[in-house]
Amino acid sequence: MAVALTGPRRVAPKPKQKIPDYLIYEVMDGKPIYYKGYRDVLAGKKTTTEIMGASSLQSVIISHLMKVILLFIDEDQYFVLVSEPGVHLNHRDNVSNDIAIFDQSVLPASKISKKFVDVPPKIAIEVDIDADVEAMTESGYIYKKTRKLLDFGVETVFWVLTEAQAVIVANKERIETVDWNRDITLMDGQTFNIGAYLQKKGITVE
Repeated sequence: MAVALTGPRRVAPKPKQKIPDYLIYEVMDGKPIYYKGYRDVLAGKKTTTEIMGASSLQSVIISHLMKVILLFIDEDQYFVLVSEPGVHLNHRDNVSNDIAIFDQSVLPASKISKKFVDVPPKIAIEVDIDADVEAMTESGYIYKKTRKLLDFGVETVFWVLTEAQAVIVANKERIETVDWNRDITLMDGQTFNIGAYLQKKGITVE
């Protein structure tokens, strides 16, 4: 005797799409933080190259800061690392910086390898946010990452924010936001002025 089925059929939930490791930008508190725009890659709207590449404005600012640094830095005392050098803070935290200045007494030649650096830079510089921070907000991400870097031993963290046209300067004593049209001390009495440089080059930021 056949028995009729009653009630709606249960539909098995679709498995969550696995996010590939190459879309991980950083790891904080043991949780992956993905590149900004990773959802567009998963949806086939963008390529990984499109979301991982820096904007022309970011690139110009990073290039300018590198030129400023190389004019005064003592290359016998410091390593200046670019291209998002990875910094291994602990087993739960791996972050990156756009520019990182290391004292060679902390990062000697013997520690240069194919792995992430596991010692703190003296100076860490970030130009805008390349991470997807929807879950924690931009300000939450900035302050969380900054605090982790400072606790690790970084002396000063700089965030150049093109949308706000401002620079966040953070050390263990204080965190302040400065208009990027002002002269800002980088280290050893040397300064930079993002607004003045862009104006000199005829670059307008809307």
